[in-house]
Amino acid sequence: MKYIDEFNDPGLARRLLDEIRATATRPWALMEVCGGQTHSIIRHGIDQLLPEQVELIHGPGCPVCVTPLDVIDQALEIASRPGVIFCSFGDMLRVPGTDRDLFRVKGEGGDVRVVYSPLDALELARRHPDREVVFFAIGFETTAPANAMAVHQARRLGLTNFSLLVSHVRVPPAIEAIMTAPACRVQGFLAAGHVCSVMGMAEYPELAERFRVPMVVTGFEPLDILEGIRLAVRQLERGEHRVENAYPRAVREEGNPAAVRMIEEVFEVTDRNWRGIGPIPLSGWRLTDAFRSYDAEHRFDVTGIRTEEPAECRSGEVLQGLIKPTECEAFGTTCTPRTPLGATMVSSEGACAAYYLYRRMNAATPQAERAAREEMNPVA
Repeated sequence: MKYIDEFNDPGLARRLLDEIRATATRPWALMEVCGGQTHSIIRHGIDQLLPEQVELIHGPGCPVCVTPLDVIDQALEIASRPGVIFCSFGDMLRVPGTDRDLFRVKGEGGDVRVVYSPLDALELARRHPDREVVFFAIGFETTAPANAMAVHQARRLGLTNFSLLVSHVRVPPAIEAIMTAPACRVQGFLAAGHVCSVMGMAEYPELAERFRVPMVVTGFEPLDILEGIRLAVRQLERGEHRVENAYPRAVREEGNPAAVRMIEEVFEVTDRNWRGIGPIPLSGWRLTDAFRSYDAEHRFDVTGIRTEEPAECRSGEVLQGLIKPTECEAFGTTCTPRTPLGATMVSSEGACAAYYLYRRMNAATPQAERAAREEMNPVA
């Protein structure tokens, strides 16, 4: 498959690993921002194949995982109401709220439906004019254009029974929050290629310069990730801190101008709370005044819900890169995909889910890591 198979070549992976080993002379800690990259890294054992000088830190790049608990509870409240069709992507259904999840609401009689696009939810609103149809609009910059388009189309079609429960977040403010945290160890970033394919790279040079960290826009296949690591390590060894594009087949400097225009028409920047992390200024989007009538939070008057995270769940530390999933006492015991304490265990991009799925059940010793490097192939 074009742009897939050629980026899974074991021989090229070995060559890139050899170059990384030859380049790294000191310990370096890199953070991959995207949860999709995290899953690729764990699935293919990339972190175990790297030289011991290079550490990968998993960042808060899972949009499901950072959706705050109060918004989950808002979703549960709305989905429980009669006359509502609540639509969501599938990986939100198992995310635990305070005392239940969307699967439980569905089992109790709520009309909760899995859709593959917000436009699917829009079609449901057109076909069911007597029902309120709500789409759970979460995600980073990648999902924002389609959600904006759905609201834009709803207004054009004159549909008044369609709304979004919005919990959109933005990557650059999260990077700033990570770099200003007292315990930050990150020295370079693998920036999410799909985010940059939408928004471009204009916001990253200022961050790279201010915090003196390289930022390499990176794809998702094994060779993409290894090339991103190679370029980041090369910059660190040279004392550089620039933005590099290692994903040119998908990312242009300006991103997708049409998508950006749609986002800017429908959404405006706002402060946003991140699950497990807390509030980050100017890190999210909400609907503008022109589209505020499509805001489910206000339409259903659920703005007053306040929650507290379960004390035993350390997903916030995982999302900030402070611990690996296996360092959480609940991982794989009281917290599993069937009995999750937090979203990082059930999301398709969650770091805890990746460690559980690919059987990283125990914190590896350095000796075990070295043995794994010797035994494993560069690609699964």
